Amino acid sequence: MAQRSSIEWTEATWNPVTGCSKISPGCKNCYAERMAARLQAMGSYRYRNGFKVTLQEDIVELPLEWKQPKVIFVNSMSDLFHNEIPSDFIVKLFDTMKRASWHTFQILTKRSDRLVSLAPYLPWPENVWMGVSVESPRYVSRIHDLAKVPSAVRFLSLEPLLAPIRRLPLRSIDWVIVGGESGPGAREMKPEWVRQIRKQCRDKGVAFFFKQWGGTNKKAAGRVLDGRAYDEMPTPRLRQKSPALPLTDIPVASF
Repeated sequence: MAQRSSIEWTEATWNPVTGCSKISPGCKNCYAERMAARLQAMGSYRYRNGFKVTLQEDIVELPLEWKQPKVIFVNSMSDLFHNEIPSDFIVKLFDTMKRASWHTFQILTKRSDRLVSLAPYLPWPENVWMGVSVESPRYVSRIHDLAKVPSAVRFLSLEPLLAPIRRLPLRSIDWVIVGGESGPGAREMKPEWVRQIRKQCRDKGVAFFFKQWGGTNKKAAGRVLDGRAYDEMPTPRLRQKSPALPLTDIPVASF
């Protein structure tokens, strides 16, 4: 069976890669790093290397065994476009997602520069949704990179939201998820920041999903904004794309 997920905007997770490294302030209190340490201490084989990037070769085709359609978050415990993940391994995962057409796959990255460099070499079936994580205005450039990718759904995860983002470039975006940081040392997210983003989504006709307020007790804080929950989901779009280029043509810098 798929690994069920408690993440509000997905149903299951698939982690053909585990482990990552910090790249920007949003990574400071990484939940995946804490979880990996806990699982390593429990003797989990998948986390034998702790939070070092580790390819889980034996589960590359695992979603093909799940017959019930699911919405699947890919690499909740890593970043698929981390520079330590070989390009040919990423291509294999995209091939699995293309073949498992009855599922919907959601991918998030903070490494949008590598995403853009590899995008022409990847198939982009309609069941693959691509997103970037943006925690503050300093990283809005990731959204501009995402706009170059011919994914049927382009989405943003503004979690943990660490500062107001008053001008989001939403023209090419289909879905925005907003959430506060949770767990030890959680940094505050102000309500007015969330309302600003909700208004921008309303003005541009973009689906808005409010995940959580966060804090040291995220369950107590809940996920109600101004008296209601926001669980909007995107509508996939047909986007013009070219056939994937041969993997042998990938520049060395993309590996």
